Amino acid sequence: MGTFDSRPRFLLSAFLMNTSSHILGGMWRHPQAEQHKFNELALWVELAKKLEDAKFDSLFFADVVGLYGDHEGGWASLVRKGLQVPSQDPLVLLSALSATTSDIGLAMTSSVVQAHPFQFARQASTLDHLSNGRVAWNIVTSVLENAHRNFGGDNLVAHDDRYAWAEEYVEAAYKLWEGSWEDDALKADKGSGIYADPARVNKINHRGQLYSIDGPHLALPSVQRTPFLFQAGSSPRGSQFAATHAEATFLFAPHPEYVAKKNAQLIGNLEAAGRTRADIKVFAGLSFVVGSTEAEAKALEAEYDQYLDLEAIVAHIGGGIGVDLGGLDLDTPLGEVKTEGAQGVLEAVLASTPGRNPTLRDLANYRAKAQQIVGTPEQIVDELERWQDAGIDGLNIMNHVLPGSYDNFIEGVLPELRRRGLAQSEYAPGSLRQKVFGRGDKLPANHPAAQYRGAFTEYSAANSEASLQYQG
Repeated sequence: MGTFDSRPRFLLSAFLMNTSSHILGGMWRHPQAEQHKFNELALWVELAKKLEDAKFDSLFFADVVGLYGDHEGGWASLVRKGLQVPSQDPLVLLSALSATTSDIGLAMTSSVVQAHPFQFARQASTLDHLSNGRVAWNIVTSVLENAHRNFGGDNLVAHDDRYAWAEEYVEAAYKLWEGSWEDDALKADKGSGIYADPARVNKINHRGQLYSIDGPHLALPSVQRTPFLFQAGSSPRGSQFAATHAEATFLFAPHPEYVAKKNAQLIGNLEAAGRTRADIKVFAGLSFVVGSTEAEAKALEAEYDQYLDLEAIVAHIGGGIGVDLGGLDLDTPLGEVKTEGAQGVLEAVLASTPGRNPTLRDLANYRAKAQQIVGTPEQIVDELERWQDAGIDGLNIMNHVLPGSYDNFIEGVLPELRRRGLAQSEYAPGSLRQKVFGRGDKLPANHPAAQYRGAFTEYSAANSEASLQYQG
């Protein structure tokens, strides 16, 4: 292993969802689990404060806006198992958490399906103002057919077409965030009565295949202007999108070798997009079972296993890849599946079981166990160094139980990470982007959003002066 002062620190994020059953199906039944109280603000306020005290970089809230397809011939079993239903809006929750925290990043998932870019851009700017620059957006395209139908679609849009949709969506949002208001547009001059200079406020007049937006952006530019950008696609097209737009990309990776493969693919796509590996952080979704001894950790793992609902996990994965896997024996081979759903997930499943067709049980265990590290703090951090060597910059930490999984990590693993110089003990000042990259609050010049700065000037100096004289 490397010496303690030779490695960069890990970025630490808590992987959450405003629901009772997120990734590890069935764990809400554990006697110590409190995630069934997801609709109570106190649960999230207490957890957010605990994670901020531990100097986590962010709270990352996943979200869906539809049911996970059919399982066992319909959707009743999804409701019965509580598979991400009911769930509540993370943007609204993060608005509340912005008032009860001061430094931790607030990452929300929002799909291009669910909100018009003009409305979403306004909401994101508002939240970035209220949080003093701590907002991140996880850009998703929605793999669930029910989500598309909930917002007027006839069926699931083809995989690559969803990314074309996302390209126009972010372009429109960038224009609003970066190009609509100049830095010095706001005057708020009580003496002259001039609130803002119209020569420095621009309509964007976006005309695309999907959206027509005049503008201007109704919100003032926030601390970051464009929120910090996450993207979680791991398909080839998803990796290309991440390389073009994301500042952090999130992998469900079964082992470090898979990370190394994806990292190499990402580097090639970054070069094609005119960016570098230093422009993006790679997060792995991992869960941890911590014990003071190896035997204690194994005993806790066995305890957790009693509450895992493998059928719920199969339903979750089946919904994501667009196939009803209900009613089949868990030892049924999956075989190769062609789907318009989450192709990156299927690729990772197959990669985790080389040389044979994975079964449904393999699928469930992949989701529950392949990304789970069990052991003492020293063993866990030794393993995390292997993941770092493969190209991981940050951890999106999944939970078995709330808040206990994070208590165990904070009390057990975090001190060992800090002993090796792999976790921060204090926050750097500034926005989330500044905290992560240390090079300012705004996106850098090589990001595609930067091209819209100063691109929409509409008023001549004469018109501006006439407007100012009239208002004066």
